[in-house]
Amino acid sequence: MKELQEILRFWQQHRGNPLALATLVRVRGSSYRRPGARMLIAANGATAGALSGGCLEEEVAARAQEVMRTGMPAVMVFDTRRRFGCNGTITVFVERVQEKFLADLRSELQQRRGCFAVTSFEADGDESGTRLLGQNDAAPDHDFVQRIEPPIQLLIFGQGPDSTPIRAFAEMLGWTVREFHHVAELPTAADARTAAVVKSHNYGRDCAALRQLLQLDLRYVGLLGPRRRRDQLLGDLLDSGVAIEAELFAPAGLDLAAETPEEVALSIVAEIQAVFADGSGEPLRERKAPIHGWNVARRAGAAAACELSAR
Repeated sequence: MKELQEILRFWQQHRGNPLALATLVRVRGSSYRRPGARMLIAANGATAGALSGGCLEEEVAARAQEVMRTGMPAVMVFDTRRRFGCNGTITVFVERVQEKFLADLRSELQQRRGCFAVTSFEADGDESGTRLLGQNDAAPDHDFVQRIEPPIQLLIFGQGPDSTPIRAFAEMLGWTVREFHHVAELPTAADARTAAVVKSHNYGRDCAALRQLLQLDLRYVGLLGPRRRRDQLLGDLLDSGVAIEAELFAPAGLDLAAETPEEVALSIVAEIQAVFADGSGEPLRERKAPIHGWNVARRAGAAAACELSAR
């Protein structure tokens, strides 16, 4: 998400000038990035975003100059088994920027709405290119379809030395961060991309914050503190009749043997990332499946959901 935000800022800075958009549309075997990685290229060679670990960008940017000059899109195929460190083949589609796509995308993200972007890279003429699917549009069979979600919105309740690193890590990932010090400031509604961390280190304030947050349909509510304190808080909340609709993670964070505020913040932000990205949090060396293997099923699910929404 941070990369898309950078691309949109770059587009705003160079709006009105020739630009090309490069999209990673297909991967066979292994690759550094998954389909949906994008890079925006200006006529002066400046770029935003990335398609790999730095292996392809220069060559793609050079080809983009021709695309900007002629208006003809290009499909670039890279065999990473021979030229780079990965063991696969990737396909990149380079097109002259369509202003409507980026304007529509910015509008959807500003309103915190998810959307589907479709890149037609095997079509001819005006049928090729990237656009957002409308509400009544069906997902094309052979094009690349990507579900784009708004950034995670992180609500932090309470002060303390761990607030600063939590905010820093979250903002580094492109999340939207909101801090609250009083229960009355907390929102009474939240969207599906909202997470919360409760860390006032005061029993009464934490209880009051959880009373409000746990009634929201949040995928993540993290609570700092030991299990015994968690059990006492939950007992008091249940005795008072609070309906728990959110997913509570307490103690919050992955097991990183964290001790300092920075380490605690890292463990919490990593856990939130795993929850919203459907990651397991397990060491990659223990995985038997490919690192990005789950993404194929996820893309298929996105396309299916798009087709259902069009019916």
